[in-house]
This record gives sequence, structure tokens and C-alpha cells, in this order.
Amino acid sequence: MTDASAGCALSAMGMVNALGRGADEIWPRLLAGDQSHFCVREDLVPGRSLLVAEVSGSLPPVPKGLSAYACRNNSLLLAALEQIETEISEARRAFGSGRLGVVIGTSTCGVSDAEAAIREQLETGRLAPAFDYAQLEFGGAASFVAELFGISGPVYTISTACSSGARALVSARSLLALGVCDAVVCGAADSLCGLTTNGFSRLQVISDRITNPCSVNRDGLTLGEGSVAFLATRANGGVQLRGIGESSEAHHMSAPDPKGAGAEWAMRQALLDADLEPEEIAYLNLHGTGTPLNDAMECPAVVRAFGSPPPSSSTKPLVGHTLGAAGGMEAGFCWLMLGNTRGGELLLPPHCYDGQVDAALAEVPLASKGMRARVAPVMTNSFGFGGNNCTLVLAPGAS
Repeated sequence: MTDASAGCALSAMGMVNALGRGADEIWPRLLAGDQSHFCVREDLVPGRSLLVAEVSGSLPPVPKGLSAYACRNNSLLLAALEQIETEISEARRAFGSGRLGVVIGTSTCGVSDAEAAIREQLETGRLAPAFDYAQLEFGGAASFVAELFGISGPVYTISTACSSGARALVSARSLLALGVCDAVVCGAADSLCGLTTNGFSRLQVISDRITNPCSVNRDGLTLGEGSVAFLATRANGGVQLRGIGESSEAHHMSAPDPKGAGAEWAMRQALLDADLEPEEIAYLNLHGTGTPLNDAMECPAVVRAFGSPPPSSSTKPLVGHTLGAAGGMEAGFCWLMLGNTRGGELLLPPHCYDGQVDAALAEVPLASKGMRARVAPVMTNSFGFGGNNCTLVLAPGAS
């Protein structure tokens, strides 16, 4: 049995979102607060032009031998996995396929492809020939990754709404700490689809403009898509997943607990697990959806958990709310911060909004463009439907 106190290093990362593909494209655009990559879709919600953060350009095709998994969601995931293919292959050679695991978070899986197949059935009387149920089932994402890399250890998908990606990393750390795996491919992917966009539209939480978190003028979220993939190992260096905090308040199917009790608990538990005091956190990535209810809940919860919160920002005005991928994506942004220090300081992603802060919100200091902080652990929040809350602390590892 492996020592549970051993490190959990996020040894390699691949990422795809509206800002680009890979760290070289995404990191400078993130720091610049680049909001130029949103587009309008007319086909997602009937009678509505929807502003979304879509991944542009072609995606890598799923290999022919795995054609049952061929859907946009898995192609997004593949685009991130290709960036760390060498590291995954090296881990498989070092540890053996049975000592590697796969944990993937998602909330939409291949729904967009299923929608297209059903449209074809309504028009022609038969499903699209390329459609397979493996594209649609939640477990398909993790099975696809396992078959792609020949991994025979634990393989499963997590779907806890908008905390799915964060919880995939939590599960990876647990598999390593328990000695079940020596390395875990973990991450998340979600693609835009009509089912999700119509659902959020009916809930009246989608804005007609780019989301505007913490503003007095905020009126909803902006949807996005993307994927992120990590290789988690038991190394002590690199970027460490140092602390985790989870809660499940089950306040409402879609609305957060207005008091933010579950969110506060997750942050406090993450600090406790990381053995850190609140003042030791250099930066907080907010869940920051820009909906009236989320921001009114999250800001006071942050103040209660920290007393004096660190510089904070929501990165959803740059990549949209990527739903099940959001927690993993935002952990990836923290990974980029810790891996790209300058002059011994962290470079902070700016909080992009109209500057009209809501005075009714508890005061959380919002990071501005060009802001820096000391190199120290950082935190990211993910809060999902049904009260599925997850907070992660990432920290620089031993050199």
C-alpha cells in the first residue's frame, strides 16, 4: 500500500477552448483578457441568437478503430490528449497498463451528435449511420481514452454537473493515494448542444452578451465548450493538487443555497486538507457564472471563508461556462499560472466585466489586467446543480 501522504502532481496538461489550443495560444490570451473569440449561433435555441464560446476550426478525428466513440465531445477530448500523448505513453511503459487509470468529467458527452442523428431519423426514418450509443453514454468518454491508450486500470466517468471536471481530479488523487494506480489520465470535456442550451434558456439564466460576473448589471451566463486533460502521478515536483474540499448541500435542483453554506464548507475543507491558512492563498479562481444567484451566494461565502480574500477573478468571461469541463478547465488555468511565473511572481488572469461592481455583494478584490502576486498556492471553485460543490488548491511542488 502506498503512503497516502505522497504527492499528487499534475505532471502534464493539454487544453482546448475558445481561446485556442495548447498553452502557447491560451496562456497569453488569458492574461490579456481576450474576449474576441465568442461567436453567435442561430441553431441552438429556436428563435434566439445565442452568443457562445465555441472552439473554432477542425478537430482531430477519432481513429477508425474507435469509430463507435466518434463524436464532437470525444474529438475535443482528443485534441487535449494529443498534447500530452508522449507523457501518457511514457507512464504506460514505466508502470504497465494495469497501473494506469482514467477518470473523465462531462455533462453533455455526445448529445450534439445524438441530436443530429435524431434529426436525420425524423427526416429519413433512420438514424444517422455514424451514430453509436457509445457516443451518448456518460461512460463512453473514459472508455474512449482507455482504449485509445491501452489502459486497463480503473476507468470511469464522473458527471456532477459543473463540478464534474474538478471531481475527476479529486478521484485521480484518491486512486494514487490508495495505491490503486501509479498514474491517472484525468480531465473533462463538454461540447455545445441544443439540449443544454435550451435548458439554460428556459431557466432564464443565459445572457444576450458576454457574461458579466460581480457587476450590478449581470444578467446571466454565457455557454462555452472545451476540454482539458492531465496526467496525474505520485511525484513530489511540478504542480501539486494539494487540497480538496467537497460538499453536497442538495438545496435545489438548479439554484444554489442562497447562504452559500456548501460553497463555504468546500473552501474551508480544501484549506484544511492542504494544511494552509486562508492568508497563504495567493489567488482565487471564482466559479463566477455571472448569474444573479451564483454571485450573490459565492461572494459572501468567499469572505466568510477567507476573512480578507486574495485577488480573485472569474475566467468564464473569456472561455464561457464550459459546464462539466469548467472545474478541470479552471484548474488548468491555475496550472498555467504556477508553471509560468515571471520574476518570482504569479501573473493573474484579469476579471473581465463592465467595472460596475454590485455594492450589494460582499467585497471580493477582483484582479485587474497586469496584476501579479507572490508565488504561493492558488484555489479554484466549482459549484454545480444539485449543490455539488468542489474546491481545489494547487501549489508549486518541491524543486
